[in-house]
Amino acid sequence: MSNNLESKIIPVISVKELLKKQQLRIPEYQRPYKWTERNVHQLIDDIRDNLDKSAYRIGTLVVHNNSENNSLDIVDGQQRTITLFLMAYFICGGMKKNESLRDRVLTGEEKTADYLPASKLEFTNPISKDRISQNAAAIRSRNSDILNEKFLKFFFEKCELVWVQINNISEVFQFFDSQNARGKDLEPHDLLKAYHLREMNNSSTEERLQAVTKWEEMDSATLSKLFSQYLYRIRNWGKGHSARYFTKNDVGVFKGISPSSAGEFPGMKMLQIADCYIDCHSRILRQHLDFPFQIDQVIINGKRFFEYVAFYSGMVSQLEEGKGKFLNYEISLANQHQETCRWRAGDTLVRNLFFCALLYFVDKFGEKYLDQAATRIFVWAYTLRLKLSRIGIVSTDKYALAWGYTVPMFKIIRDAATPQEVLNTKLERFVENNANKVDDIYHQIKKFWGEK
Repeated sequence: MSNNLESKIIPVISVKELLKKQQLRIPEYQRPYKWTERNVHQLIDDIRDNLDKSAYRIGTLVVHNNSENNSLDIVDGQQRTITLFLMAYFICGGMKKNESLRDRVLTGEEKTADYLPASKLEFTNPISKDRISQNAAAIRSRNSDILNEKFLKFFFEKCELVWVQINNISEVFQFFDSQNARGKDLEPHDLLKAYHLREMNNSSTEERLQAVTKWEEMDSATLSKLFSQYLYRIRNWGKGHSARYFTKNDVGVFKGISPSSAGEFPGMKMLQIADCYIDCHSRILRQHLDFPFQIDQVIINGKRFFEYVAFYSGMVSQLEEGKGKFLNYEISLANQHQETCRWRAGDTLVRNLFFCALLYFVDKFGEKYLDQAATRIFVWAYTLRLKLSRIGIVSTDKYALAWGYTVPMFKIIRDAATPQEVLNTKLERFVENNANKVDDIYHQIKKFWGEK
């Protein structure tokens, strides 16, 4: 974090002062409101347990002074701020019904409405709306803890937040890239979302909102799995790089080139042409046309990155369910075996190895040769299951890279110009069984090699 950013920390503000802020807004790059009832109860308990102290520091609120929208965009502290607003709405409703309590809490000419949030936060995401409804009910259930003079005076006057105001949009994303959100650590994909929205600085708010619509429809667990178990592994294994764990240090794998600068480099010219063609086709003919993504391509920063993620999220979903273009016997067998041995991490890793290689093949050559490719890639992947009684991420990673093994399947797919180059790959013949509860797999591989 720059000294410039740190210097913008001003004296703490009370919850009462927070509620008077009139321009607070939740920007489009923020995640949905996801605090659970447990988080809400914990916050209320923390306040209650500190009532005898001179003050209680709730946390930090970082806002961006957005001159374009004339708003104070919440950068960090969204979850807690929304919850404080929900509590304020409940408290004001309670004071309206309890004149005695209202008279003891309000001072001078104050009215109950003075304690309502001055900023009207808007929510369109169904996840946020659902959580707000659930958490409002959780707050109501704490009626006896909250609606008393001691709690209310402490809540409004003595509960404090550190206020950090950022004036430069680049510092907003610097903050995302360098800090953890209080209360919940940012995932690698959160950092990527912030980075690629920053790459859309010259786009309108509407364009940015549209770009992240499908992203916001996916929960954090789905995005984490998509990146860590599929996109990151395929992109790395194809290049001959290890891909055991996807961390914040690896987000550079999904940072590429901006469309505006792609034309400067001859090697990127095709990407720029494709990007321009897709936009012109949609704008002039009013017809949607998917970008011709390849899973291992150079990432086009900004809008195309979000489209890339949505595109492969759909493919992975079909693959794991064995539906659509991925309706296939070996996929079904892999899923059935996984269901039988779902408690074994090794079987999960081998199925992922199989799925990654098959996805890589279909992404490059289409589904015309799916059945042939699925059979051979299944044999290649599950041979590892027969070889080893215990399988971990290290042995899976080494197998994918052919470190100590004979078939670098991902490199073969990456280098192949035609599907036949993959389908004609000589596989290692191994028909022994060193694992337990893999009779279905063993039978299929023996069948492939013409053994009974």
